[in-house]
Amino acid sequence: MDIKELLHNAVMKAARQAIADGAFSADELPEIVLEVPPQKEFGDYATNFALQAARAARTKPRAIADAIVLRLHESWLDKAEIAGPGFINFYLKADWLYQSLAAILADGREYGNTTAGAGKRVQIEFVSANPTGPLHVGHGRGAAVGSALANLLKAAGYEVEREYYINDAGNQIDHLAASVNARYLALLGQPAEFPADGYHGRDIIDTAQRIIDHEGDIYLKMSADERLAAFKELALKEKLAALKEDLQAFNVEFDAWFSERTLHQSGAISETCQLLKDNGSIYEQDGALWLKSTAYGDDKDRVVIRENGVPTYLAADIAYHRNKAERGFGSLINIWGADHHGYICRVKAALAALGYDAAMLEVLVLQMVSLYRDGELVKMSKRTGQSVTLTELIEEVGCDAARFFFIMRSIDSQLDFDLDLAKARSNENPVYYIQYAHARIASIFRQADEAGIDRRWSGCDFRVLAAPPEIDLIKKMGEYPDEISYAALERAPHRVARYVYELAGLFHAFYNQCRIVGVEPELAVARLALVTAVQNTIRHALTILGITAPEKM
Repeated sequence: MDIKELLHNAVMKAARQAIADGAFSADELPEIVLEVPPQKEFGDYATNFALQAARAARTKPRAIADAIVLRLHESWLDKAEIAGPGFINFYLKADWLYQSLAAILADGREYGNTTAGAGKRVQIEFVSANPTGPLHVGHGRGAAVGSALANLLKAAGYEVEREYYINDAGNQIDHLAASVNARYLALLGQPAEFPADGYHGRDIIDTAQRIIDHEGDIYLKMSADERLAAFKELALKEKLAALKEDLQAFNVEFDAWFSERTLHQSGAISETCQLLKDNGSIYEQDGALWLKSTAYGDDKDRVVIRENGVPTYLAADIAYHRNKAERGFGSLINIWGADHHGYICRVKAALAALGYDAAMLEVLVLQMVSLYRDGELVKMSKRTGQSVTLTELIEEVGCDAARFFFIMRSIDSQLDFDLDLAKARSNENPVYYIQYAHARIASIFRQADEAGIDRRWSGCDFRVLAAPPEIDLIKKMGEYPDEISYAALERAPHRVARYVYELAGLFHAFYNQCRIVGVEPELAVARLALVTAVQNTIRHALTILGITAPEKM
Protein backbone atom coordinates (compact mmCIF):
# COMPACT_ATOMS: atom_id res chain seq x y z
CA MET A 1 0.00 0.00 0.00
CA ASP A 2 1.52 3.34 -1.03
CA ILE A 3 1.62 6.41 1.17
CA LYS A 4 -1.33 8.15 -0.52
CA GLU A 5 -3.52 5.12 0.05
CA LEU A 6 -2.39 4.98 3.69
CA LEU A 7 -3.15 8.67 4.09
CA HIS A 8 -6.53 8.34 2.36
CA ASN A 9 -7.53 5.49 4.67
CA ALA A 10 -6.30 7.35 7.75
CA VAL A 11 -8.33 10.48 6.93
CA MET A 12 -11.45 8.44 6.22
CA LYS A 13 -10.99 6.50 9.47
CA ALA A 14 -10.58 9.74 11.43
CA ALA A 15 -13.65 11.29 9.78
CA ARG A 16 -15.82 8.30 10.60
CA GLN A 17 -14.55 8.30 14.17
CA ALA A 18 -15.39 11.99 14.46
CA ILE A 19 -18.94 11.27 13.29
CA ALA A 20 -19.24 8.39 15.76
CA ASP A 21 -18.03 10.71 18.53
CA GLY A 22 -20.62 13.34 17.60
CA ALA A 23 -18.12 15.96 16.42
CA PHE A 24 -20.21 16.40 13.28
CA SER A 25 -22.76 14.39 11.34
CA ALA A 26 -23.02 13.40 7.67
CA ASP A 27 -24.92 10.69 5.85
CA GLU A 28 -22.41 10.62 3.01
CA LEU A 29 -18.78 11.68 2.93
CA PRO A 30 -17.18 13.18 -0.19
CA GLU A 31 -14.23 11.61 -1.96
CA ILE A 32 -10.89 12.34 -0.31
CA VAL A 33 -8.63 14.08 -2.82
CA LEU A 34 -4.96 14.33 -1.90
CA GLU A 35 -2.64 16.70 -3.72
CA VAL A 36 1.00 17.69 -3.44
CA PRO A 37 1.07 21.34 -2.30
CA PRO A 38 2.74 23.80 -4.67
CA GLN A 39 5.10 24.94 -1.88
CA LYS A 40 7.11 22.68 0.43
CA GLU A 41 6.20 24.62 3.56
CA PHE A 42 2.61 23.41 3.14
CA GLY A 43 3.60 19.82 3.75
CA ASP A 44 3.94 16.65 1.71
CA TYR A 45 0.23 16.31 0.91
CA ALA A 46 -2.90 18.37 1.41
CA THR A 47 -6.65 17.83 1.16
CA ASN A 48 -9.73 20.04 0.90
CA PHE A 49 -11.90 17.23 2.31
CA ALA A 50 -13.22 19.36 5.18
CA LEU A 51 -14.41 22.05 2.76
CA GLN A 52 -16.14 19.45 0.58
CA ALA A 53 -17.83 17.82 3.60
CA ALA A 54 -19.04 21.08 5.14
CA ARG A 55 -22.32 21.36 3.26
CA ALA A 56 -23.44 17.78 3.92
CA ALA A 57 -22.34 18.04 7.59
CA ARG A 58 -23.79 21.56 8.02
CA THR A 59 -20.65 22.35 9.97
CA LYS A 60 -17.88 24.88 9.40
CA PRO A 61 -14.93 23.41 7.45
CA ARG A 62 -12.38 24.28 10.14
CA ALA A 63 -14.44 22.46 12.77
CA ILE A 64 -14.47 19.36 10.57
CA ALA A 65 -10.74 19.69 9.92
CA ASP A 66 -10.08 20.08 13.68
CA ALA A 67 -12.09 16.93 14.43
CA ILE A 68 -10.15 14.92 11.84
CA VAL A 69 -6.69 16.16 12.84
CA LEU A 70 -7.47 15.40 16.51
CA ARG A 71 -8.13 11.74 15.58
CA LEU A 72 -5.13 11.15 13.31
CA HIS A 73 -2.68 8.85 15.10
CA GLU A 74 -0.40 7.22 12.54
CA SER A 75 3.19 6.13 13.11
CA TRP A 76 4.30 7.48 9.72
CA LEU A 77 2.64 10.90 10.21
CA ASP A 78 4.77 13.63 11.73
CA LYS A 79 1.99 16.21 12.00
CA ALA A 80 -1.15 17.58 10.34
CA GLU A 81 -1.96 21.28 10.28
CA ILE A 82 -5.08 23.22 9.32
CA ALA A 83 -4.64 26.08 6.87
CA GLY A 84 -6.94 28.76 5.50
CA PRO A 85 -10.67 28.02 5.60
CA GLY A 86 -10.15 24.31 6.32
CA PHE A 87 -7.38 22.74 4.24
CA ILE A 88 -5.42 20.01 6.02
CA ASN A 89 -1.69 19.82 5.32
CA PHE A 90 0.12 16.58 6.14
CA TYR A 91 3.78 16.34 7.08
CA LEU A 92 5.15 12.80 6.88
CA LYS A 93 8.04 11.35 8.83
CA ALA A 94 11.26 10.92 6.87
CA ASP A 95 11.23 7.12 7.14
CA TRP A 96 8.33 6.77 4.71
CA LEU A 97 10.51 8.31 2.02
CA TYR A 98 13.16 5.64 2.37
CA GLN A 99 10.57 2.87 2.48
CA SER A 100 9.12 4.36 -0.69
CA LEU A 101 12.52 4.33 -2.41
CA ALA A 102 13.09 0.71 -1.40
CA ALA A 103 9.69 -0.23 -2.85
CA ILE A 104 10.43 1.63 -6.09
CA LEU A 105 13.73 -0.20 -6.47
CA ALA A 106 12.09 -3.53 -5.70
CA ASP A 107 9.69 -3.02 -8.61
CA GLY A 108 12.58 -2.31 -10.96
CA ARG A 109 11.57 -1.52 -14.53
CA GLU A 110 7.96 -2.41 -13.75
CA TYR A 111 7.65 0.53 -11.38
CA GLY A 112 4.71 2.66 -12.42
CA ASN A 113 2.46 -0.19 -13.50
CA THR A 114 -0.82 -0.19 -11.58
CA THR A 115 -4.01 -2.22 -11.35
CA ALA A 116 -6.38 0.75 -11.71
CA GLY A 117 -7.93 -0.72 -14.86
CA ALA A 118 -8.67 -4.03 -13.15
CA GLY A 119 -8.35 -5.90 -16.44
CA LYS A 120 -11.23 -4.02 -18.13
CA ARG A 121 -11.23 -4.60 -21.90
CA VAL A 122 -10.75 -1.41 -23.87
CA GLN A 123 -10.55 -0.98 -27.62
CA ILE A 124 -8.87 2.11 -29.02
CA GLU A 125 -9.51 3.00 -32.65
CA PHE A 126 -7.29 5.74 -33.98
CA VAL A 127 -5.80 7.24 -37.14
CA SER A 128 -8.19 5.33 -39.51
CA ALA A 129 -7.20 7.70 -42.33
CA ASN A 130 -8.53 6.96 -45.80
CA PRO A 131 -5.96 4.76 -47.61
CA THR A 132 -5.81 7.18 -50.52
CA GLY A 133 -2.50 8.91 -49.88
CA PRO A 134 0.27 9.56 -47.35
CA LEU A 135 -0.43 10.46 -43.74
CA HIS A 136 -0.09 14.16 -42.91
CA VAL A 137 0.88 15.84 -39.65
CA GLY A 138 -2.71 15.88 -38.39
CA HIS A 139 -2.79 12.09 -38.67
CA GLY A 140 0.58 12.08 -36.89
CA ARG A 141 -0.88 13.70 -33.80
CA GLY A 142 -3.65 11.10 -33.68
CA ALA A 143 -1.15 8.30 -34.20
CA ALA A 144 1.16 9.50 -31.41
CA VAL A 145 -1.64 10.18 -28.94
CA GLY A 146 -3.50 6.96 -29.72
CA SER A 147 -0.48 4.71 -29.36
CA ALA A 148 0.64 6.50 -26.17
CA LEU A 149 -2.86 6.19 -24.72
CA ALA A 150 -2.86 2.45 -25.47
CA ASN A 151 0.51 2.09 -23.71
CA LEU A 152 -0.75 4.17 -20.79
CA LEU A 153 -3.90 2.09 -20.34
CA LYS A 154 -1.87 -1.11 -20.44
CA ALA A 155 0.45 0.25 -17.75
CA ALA A 156 -2.64 1.06 -15.67
CA GLY A 157 -3.89 -2.52 -15.84
CA TYR A 158 -6.39 -2.38 -18.69
CA GLU A 159 -6.61 -5.05 -21.38
CA VAL A 160 -6.15 -3.01 -24.55
CA GLU A 161 -6.64 -3.66 -28.25
CA ARG A 162 -5.57 -1.11 -30.86
CA GLU A 163 -7.57 -1.07 -34.09
CA TYR A 164 -7.38 0.70 -37.43
CA TYR A 165 -10.62 1.00 -39.41
CA ILE A 166 -9.77 0.78 -43.11
CA ASN A 167 -12.12 2.94 -45.17
CA ASP A 168 -11.78 0.71 -48.22
CA ALA A 169 -15.36 1.07 -49.48
CA GLY A 170 -17.21 4.06 -50.82
CA ASN A 171 -16.58 7.06 -53.01
CA GLN A 172 -13.07 7.84 -51.81
CA ILE A 173 -11.77 4.54 -53.16
CA ASP A 174 -13.60 5.11 -56.46
CA HIS A 175 -11.96 8.54 -56.66
CA LEU A 176 -8.57 6.93 -55.94
CA ALA A 177 -9.01 4.47 -58.82
CA ALA A 178 -10.18 7.22 -61.18
CA SER A 179 -7.20 9.40 -60.24
CA VAL A 180 -4.69 6.61 -60.86
CA ASN A 181 -6.44 5.79 -64.13
CA ALA A 182 -6.17 9.39 -65.35
CA ARG A 183 -2.47 9.56 -64.48
CA TYR A 184 -1.83 6.17 -66.05
CA LEU A 185 -3.43 7.20 -69.32
CA ALA A 186 -1.64 10.56 -69.36
CA LEU A 187 1.76 8.95 -68.73
CA LEU A 188 1.14 6.66 -71.69
CA GLY A 189 0.18 9.58 -73.93
CA GLN A 190 -3.49 8.74 -73.98
CA PRO A 191 -6.28 11.32 -73.69
CA ALA A 192 -7.40 11.55 -70.07
CA GLU A 193 -9.70 13.84 -68.18
CA PHE A 194 -8.76 14.16 -64.50
CA PRO A 195 -11.79 13.53 -62.25
CA ALA A 196 -13.28 16.55 -60.49
CA ASP A 197 -13.05 14.77 -57.12
CA GLY A 198 -9.67 13.20 -57.83
CA TYR A 199 -6.53 13.16 -55.71
CA HIS A 200 -3.82 15.50 -56.97
CA GLY A 201 -0.87 14.35 -54.87
CA ARG A 202 2.47 13.40 -56.37
CA ASP A 203 2.00 9.93 -54.90
CA ILE A 204 -0.83 9.24 -57.39
CA ILE A 205 1.54 9.89 -60.31
CA ASP A 206 4.12 7.64 -58.64
CA THR A 207 1.54 4.87 -58.28
CA ALA A 208 0.59 5.11 -61.95
CA GLN A 209 4.26 5.09 -62.97
CA ARG A 210 4.95 1.99 -60.89
CA ILE A 211 2.07 0.20 -62.61
CA ILE A 212 3.63 1.09 -65.96
CA ASP A 213 7.10 0.04 -64.80
CA HIS A 214 5.84 -3.38 -63.69
CA GLU A 215 3.15 -4.14 -66.26
CA GLY A 216 3.49 -1.67 -69.08
CA ASP A 217 0.44 -0.74 -71.10
CA ILE A 218 -1.52 -4.00 -70.70
CA TYR A 219 -4.39 -2.17 -68.98
CA LEU A 220 -5.06 -0.16 -72.15
CA LYS A 221 -6.51 -3.34 -73.65
CA MET A 222 -9.19 -3.47 -70.92
CA SER A 223 -12.50 -1.67 -70.88
CA ALA A 224 -12.66 1.46 -68.74
CA ASP A 225 -14.68 -0.35 -66.06
CA GLU A 226 -12.26 -3.29 -65.95
CA ARG A 227 -9.29 -0.97 -65.74
CA LEU A 228 -10.84 1.05 -62.91
CA ALA A 229 -11.63 -2.15 -60.99
CA ALA A 230 -8.04 -3.34 -61.40
CA PHE A 231 -6.56 0.02 -60.41
CA LYS A 232 -8.82 0.16 -57.37
CA GLU A 233 -7.28 -3.02 -56.00
CA LEU A 234 -3.70 -2.19 -57.02
CA ALA A 235 -3.81 1.34 -55.61
CA LEU A 236 -5.56 0.32 -52.41
CA LYS A 237 -3.01 -2.41 -51.76
CA GLU A 238 -0.11 -0.04 -52.38
CA LYS A 239 -1.51 2.85 -50.33
CA LEU A 240 -2.36 0.60 -47.41
CA ALA A 241 1.14 -0.93 -47.43
CA ALA A 242 2.70 2.54 -47.48
CA LEU A 243 0.43 3.68 -44.68
CA LYS A 244 1.44 0.71 -42.52
CA GLU A 245 5.10 1.41 -43.26
CA ASP A 246 4.74 5.06 -42.24
CA LEU A 247 3.05 4.10 -38.97
CA GLN A 248 5.67 1.51 -38.15
CA ALA A 249 8.39 4.10 -38.71
CA PHE A 250 6.53 6.30 -36.22
CA ASN A 251 6.55 3.52 -33.60
CA VAL A 252 2.82 2.89 -34.00
CA GLU A 253 1.41 -0.62 -34.16
CA PHE A 254 -2.10 -2.03 -34.35
CA ASP A 255 -3.48 -5.31 -33.08
CA ALA A 256 -6.26 -5.38 -35.67
CA TRP A 257 -6.99 -3.86 -39.07
CA PHE A 258 -10.73 -3.85 -39.74
CA SER A 259 -11.90 -3.57 -43.34
CA GLU A 260 -15.05 -1.58 -44.03
CA ARG A 261 -15.62 -3.79 -47.07
CA THR A 262 -16.27 -6.79 -44.83
CA LEU A 263 -19.33 -5.03 -43.42
CA HIS A 264 -20.80 -4.80 -46.92
CA GLN A 265 -19.71 -8.27 -48.03
CA SER A 266 -20.95 -10.06 -44.91
CA GLY A 267 -24.36 -8.41 -44.90
CA ALA A 268 -23.63 -6.84 -41.50
CA ILE A 269 -24.97 -3.46 -42.62
CA SER A 270 -28.31 -4.76 -43.85
CA GLU A 271 -28.61 -7.04 -40.81
CA THR A 272 -27.97 -4.12 -38.44
CA CYS A 273 -30.47 -1.91 -40.25
CA GLN A 274 -33.05 -4.70 -40.05
CA LEU A 275 -32.51 -4.96 -36.29
CA LEU A 276 -33.11 -1.24 -35.93
CA LYS A 277 -36.13 -1.45 -38.17
CA ASP A 278 -37.55 -4.32 -36.13
CA ASN A 279 -37.21 -2.43 -32.84
CA GLY A 280 -38.80 0.70 -34.28
CA SER A 281 -35.62 2.80 -34.47
CA ILE A 282 -35.65 3.08 -38.26
CA TYR A 283 -38.50 4.38 -40.40
CA GLU A 284 -39.03 4.87 -44.12
CA GLN A 285 -39.60 8.28 -45.68
CA ASP A 286 -39.29 9.46 -49.29
CA GLY A 287 -37.93 6.07 -50.27
CA ALA A 288 -35.01 6.25 -47.79
CA LEU A 289 -34.50 4.65 -44.39
CA TRP A 290 -33.97 7.03 -41.47
CA LEU A 291 -32.55 6.43 -38.00
CA LYS A 292 -34.67 8.00 -35.23
CA SER A 293 -31.54 9.54 -33.74
CA THR A 294 -33.48 12.48 -32.25
CA ALA A 295 -35.00 9.99 -29.80
CA TYR A 296 -31.49 9.57 -28.37
CA GLY A 297 -30.28 13.15 -28.22
CA ASP A 298 -29.29 13.94 -31.82
CA ASP A 299 -30.48 17.23 -33.31
CA LYS A 300 -32.13 15.53 -36.31
CA ASP A 301 -32.85 12.09 -37.71
CA ARG A 302 -30.25 10.61 -40.07
CA VAL A 303 -30.47 8.73 -43.36
CA VAL A 304 -28.90 5.27 -43.21
CA ILE A 305 -30.06 3.83 -46.55
CA ARG A 306 -30.50 6.21 -49.47
CA GLU A 307 -33.41 6.18 -51.90
CA ASN A 308 -31.27 4.19 -54.36
CA GLY A 309 -30.64 1.50 -51.76
CA VAL A 310 -27.00 2.49 -51.16
CA PRO A 311 -25.96 2.64 -47.47
CA THR A 312 -24.62 5.92 -46.11
CA TYR A 313 -21.33 6.16 -44.24
CA LEU A 314 -23.39 6.24 -41.06
CA ALA A 315 -24.93 2.86 -41.85
CA ALA A 316 -21.46 1.31 -42.09
CA ASP A 317 -20.35 3.04 -38.91
CA ILE A 318 -23.41 1.74 -37.04
CA ALA A 319 -22.67 -1.81 -38.15
CA TYR A 320 -19.00 -1.33 -37.27
CA HIS A 321 -19.74 -0.14 -33.75
CA ARG A 322 -22.24 -2.94 -33.25
CA ASN A 323 -19.45 -5.32 -34.26
CA LYS A 324 -17.13 -3.70 -31.70
CA ALA A 325 -19.71 -4.07 -28.94
CA GLU A 326 -20.32 -7.71 -29.83
CA ARG A 327 -16.63 -8.42 -29.43
CA GLY A 328 -17.03 -7.84 -25.72
CA PHE A 329 -15.11 -4.63 -25.09
CA GLY A 330 -16.22 -2.85 -21.93
CA SER A 331 -15.15 0.48 -23.35
CA LEU A 332 -14.70 1.83 -26.86
CA ILE A 333 -12.41 4.79 -27.40
CA ASN A 334 -12.33 6.55 -30.77
CA ILE A 335 -9.82 9.29 -31.53
CA TRP A 336 -11.24 11.58 -34.22
CA GLY A 337 -10.27 14.87 -35.78
CA ALA A 338 -12.05 18.07 -34.83
CA ASP A 339 -14.00 17.98 -38.13
CA HIS A 340 -15.83 14.86 -36.86
CA HIS A 341 -17.16 16.53 -33.72
CA GLY A 342 -20.73 16.68 -35.01
CA TYR A 343 -20.68 12.98 -35.83
CA ILE A 344 -20.33 11.85 -32.22
CA CYS A 345 -23.96 12.25 -31.21
CA ARG A 346 -25.34 10.22 -34.10
CA VAL A 347 -23.04 7.23 -33.47
CA LYS A 348 -23.89 7.28 -29.76
CA ALA A 349 -27.57 7.51 -30.69
CA ALA A 350 -27.19 4.44 -32.91
CA LEU A 351 -25.59 2.44 -30.10
CA ALA A 352 -28.41 3.40 -27.76
CA ALA A 353 -30.96 2.42 -30.42
CA LEU A 354 -29.28 -0.99 -30.65
CA GLY A 355 -29.76 -1.43 -26.92
CA TYR A 356 -26.22 -0.67 -25.79
CA ASP A 357 -25.15 1.88 -23.21
CA ALA A 358 -24.06 4.86 -25.30
CA ALA A 359 -21.59 5.76 -22.54
CA MET A 360 -19.47 2.77 -23.56
CA LEU A 361 -18.26 4.91 -26.49
CA GLU A 362 -15.80 7.68 -25.68
CA VAL A 363 -14.73 9.96 -28.51
CA LEU A 364 -11.59 11.98 -27.99
CA VAL A 365 -11.44 14.93 -30.35
CA LEU A 366 -8.05 16.08 -31.64
CA GLN A 367 -7.57 19.74 -32.36
CA MET A 368 -5.53 21.03 -35.28
CA VAL A 369 -1.74 21.08 -35.63
CA SER A 370 0.10 24.13 -36.96
CA LEU A 371 3.76 23.87 -37.96
CA TYR A 372 6.12 26.79 -37.45
CA ARG A 373 9.64 27.31 -38.80
CA ASP A 374 11.63 30.46 -38.02
CA GLY A 375 8.48 31.81 -36.40
CA GLU A 376 6.51 31.51 -39.64
CA LEU A 377 3.55 29.23 -40.26
CA VAL A 378 4.40 26.31 -42.56
CA LYS A 379 1.41 25.39 -44.70
CA MET A 380 2.82 23.35 -47.55
CA SER A 381 5.38 20.66 -48.15
CA LYS A 382 8.55 21.91 -49.86
CA ARG A 383 8.71 18.62 -51.76
CA THR A 384 5.16 18.34 -53.13
CA GLY A 385 3.44 21.67 -52.55
CA GLN A 386 0.75 19.77 -50.64
CA SER A 387 0.18 19.25 -46.91
CA VAL A 388 3.30 18.30 -44.96
CA THR A 389 3.41 14.53 -44.62
CA LEU A 390 4.23 12.61 -41.48
CA THR A 391 7.24 11.09 -43.24
CA GLU A 392 8.63 14.54 -44.03
CA LEU A 393 8.15 15.61 -40.41
CA ILE A 394 10.01 12.54 -39.12
CA GLU A 395 12.82 13.16 -41.61
CA GLU A 396 13.19 16.73 -40.34
CA VAL A 397 12.88 16.41 -36.55
CA GLY A 398 13.10 12.66 -35.84
CA CYS A 399 10.53 10.20 -34.53
CA ASP A 400 11.14 10.87 -30.82
CA ALA A 401 10.79 14.65 -31.04
CA ALA A 402 7.73 14.41 -33.29
CA ARG A 403 5.99 12.01 -30.91
CA PHE A 404 6.78 14.05 -27.80
CA PHE A 405 5.65 17.35 -29.33
CA PHE A 406 2.39 15.75 -30.50
CA ILE A 407 1.70 14.24 -27.07
CA MET A 408 2.89 16.96 -24.69
CA ARG A 409 -0.25 19.12 -25.01
CA SER A 410 -3.80 18.12 -24.17
CA ILE A 411 -5.57 16.98 -27.32
CA ASP A 412 -8.39 19.48 -26.80
CA SER A 413 -6.00 22.38 -27.39
CA GLN A 414 -4.60 23.43 -30.75
CA LEU A 415 -0.95 22.47 -31.09
CA ASP A 416 1.65 24.92 -32.37
CA PHE A 417 4.57 22.68 -33.38
CA ASP A 418 7.90 24.54 -33.35
CA LEU A 419 10.11 22.70 -35.85
CA ASP A 420 13.25 24.60 -34.82
CA LEU A 421 12.78 23.74 -31.16
CA ALA A 422 12.04 20.09 -31.97
CA LYS A 423 15.38 19.82 -33.78
CA ALA A 424 17.41 21.64 -31.14
CA ARG A 425 19.93 19.61 -29.16
CA SER A 426 19.63 21.76 -26.05
CA ASN A 427 17.82 21.85 -22.73
CA GLU A 428 15.17 24.09 -24.28
CA ASN A 429 13.98 21.06 -26.26
CA PRO A 430 11.88 19.06 -23.76
CA VAL A 431 12.42 15.63 -25.30
CA TYR A 432 16.18 16.22 -25.47
CA TYR A 433 16.12 17.41 -21.85
CA ILE A 434 14.40 14.21 -20.72
CA GLN A 435 16.49 11.83 -22.81
CA TYR A 436 19.66 13.57 -21.66
CA ALA A 437 18.70 12.83 -18.05
CA HIS A 438 18.43 9.12 -18.89
CA ALA A 439 21.74 9.15 -20.77
CA ARG A 440 23.44 11.05 -17.94
CA ILE A 441 22.45 8.35 -15.49
CA ALA A 442 23.89 5.70 -17.79
CA SER A 443 27.11 7.76 -17.87
CA ILE A 444 27.11 7.87 -14.05
CA PHE A 445 26.91 4.08 -13.97
CA ARG A 446 29.87 3.80 -16.35
CA GLN A 447 31.91 6.19 -14.19
CA ALA A 448 30.99 4.27 -11.04
CA ASP A 449 32.03 0.99 -12.64
CA GLU A 450 35.34 2.50 -13.74
CA ALA A 451 35.88 3.72 -10.16
CA GLY A 452 35.22 0.23 -8.83
CA ILE A 453 32.12 1.23 -6.84
CA ASP A 454 29.84 -1.69 -5.97
CA ARG A 455 26.39 -0.71 -7.19
CA ARG A 456 24.49 -3.32 -5.20
CA TRP A 457 22.24 -1.50 -2.72
CA SER A 458 21.00 -4.49 -0.71
CA GLY A 459 21.23 -3.54 2.95
CA CYS A 460 22.00 0.08 2.11
CA ASP A 461 20.86 2.69 4.64
CA PHE A 462 18.92 5.17 2.54
CA ARG A 463 18.70 7.61 5.44
CA VAL A 464 21.99 9.11 4.23
CA LEU A 465 19.92 10.64 1.40
CA ALA A 466 18.95 13.79 3.25
CA ALA A 467 19.84 16.61 0.83
CA PRO A 468 16.85 18.53 -0.56
CA PRO A 469 17.47 17.42 -4.20
CA GLU A 470 17.48 13.79 -3.05
CA ILE A 471 14.29 14.18 -1.04
CA ASP A 472 12.62 15.94 -3.98
CA LEU A 473 13.46 13.05 -6.31
CA ILE A 474 12.09 10.40 -3.97
CA LYS A 475 8.88 12.35 -3.40
CA LYS A 476 8.41 12.92 -7.11
CA MET A 477 8.91 9.26 -7.94
CA GLY A 478 6.45 8.33 -5.21
CA GLU A 479 3.75 10.20 -7.15
CA TYR A 480 4.30 8.25 -10.36
CA PRO A 481 1.88 5.30 -9.96
CA ASP A 482 -0.93 7.67 -9.00
CA GLU A 483 -0.07 9.82 -12.01
CA ILE A 484 -0.30 6.78 -14.28
CA SER A 485 -3.67 5.74 -12.83
CA TYR A 486 -5.10 9.25 -13.05
CA ALA A 487 -3.75 9.91 -16.55
CA ALA A 488 -5.29 6.63 -17.72
CA LEU A 489 -8.64 7.49 -16.14
CA GLU A 490 -8.59 10.92 -17.76
CA ARG A 491 -7.31 9.53 -21.11
CA ALA A 492 -4.51 12.08 -20.83
CA PRO A 493 -1.06 10.84 -21.95
CA HIS A 494 0.13 14.45 -21.93
CA ARG A 495 0.22 14.18 -18.14
CA VAL A 496 2.90 11.50 -18.43
CA ALA A 497 4.90 13.80 -20.72
CA ARG A 498 4.63 16.61 -18.19
CA TYR A 499 5.50 14.34 -15.27
CA VAL A 500 8.66 12.91 -16.84
CA TYR A 501 9.79 16.39 -17.87
CA GLU A 502 9.44 17.55 -14.25
CA LEU A 503 11.26 14.45 -12.98
CA ALA A 504 14.10 15.07 -15.43
CA GLY A 505 14.35 18.64 -14.14
CA LEU A 506 14.68 17.43 -10.56
CA PHE A 507 17.35 14.94 -11.64
CA HIS A 508 19.38 17.64 -13.42
CA ALA A 509 19.23 19.75 -10.22
CA PHE A 510 20.40 16.73 -8.21
CA TYR A 511 23.23 16.08 -10.69
CA ASN A 512 24.48 19.65 -10.36
CA GLN A 513 24.49 19.54 -6.54
CA CYS A 514 25.19 15.94 -5.48
CA ARG A 515 28.34 14.07 -6.41
CA ILE A 516 28.42 10.30 -6.54
CA VAL A 517 31.96 9.27 -7.48
CA GLY A 518 34.38 10.49 -4.80
CA VAL A 519 32.00 10.64 -1.81
CA GLU A 520 31.79 8.20 1.14
CA PRO A 521 31.08 4.64 -0.08
CA GLU A 522 27.75 4.35 1.76
CA LEU A 523 26.49 7.65 0.32
CA ALA A 524 27.78 6.76 -3.15
CA VAL A 525 25.86 3.45 -3.16
CA ALA A 526 22.69 5.12 -1.87
CA ARG A 527 22.89 7.80 -4.56
CA LEU A 528 23.51 5.15 -7.22
CA ALA A 529 20.39 3.37 -6.00
CA LEU A 530 18.47 6.63 -6.16
CA VAL A 531 19.46 7.38 -9.75
CA THR A 532 18.73 3.77 -10.70
CA ALA A 533 15.17 4.35 -9.56
CA VAL A 534 15.07 7.64 -11.47
CA GLN A 535 16.33 6.01 -14.64
CA ASN A 536 13.77 3.21 -14.37
CA THR A 537 10.98 5.74 -13.92
CA ILE A 538 12.11 7.88 -16.84
CA ARG A 539 12.42 4.81 -19.06
CA HIS A 540 8.96 3.61 -18.05
CA ALA A 541 7.42 6.98 -18.90
CA LEU A 542 9.27 7.26 -22.21
CA THR A 543 8.15 3.75 -23.13
CA ILE A 544 4.54 4.80 -22.57
CA LEU A 545 5.13 7.80 -24.83
CA GLY A 546 6.72 5.55 -27.48
CA ILE A 547 10.05 7.37 -27.22
CA THR A 548 13.53 5.83 -26.96
CA ALA A 549 15.59 6.03 -23.77
CA PRO A 550 19.20 6.44 -25.00
CA GLU A 551 22.24 5.36 -23.02
CA LYS A 552 24.48 7.90 -24.76
CA MET A 553 23.86 11.29 -26.39
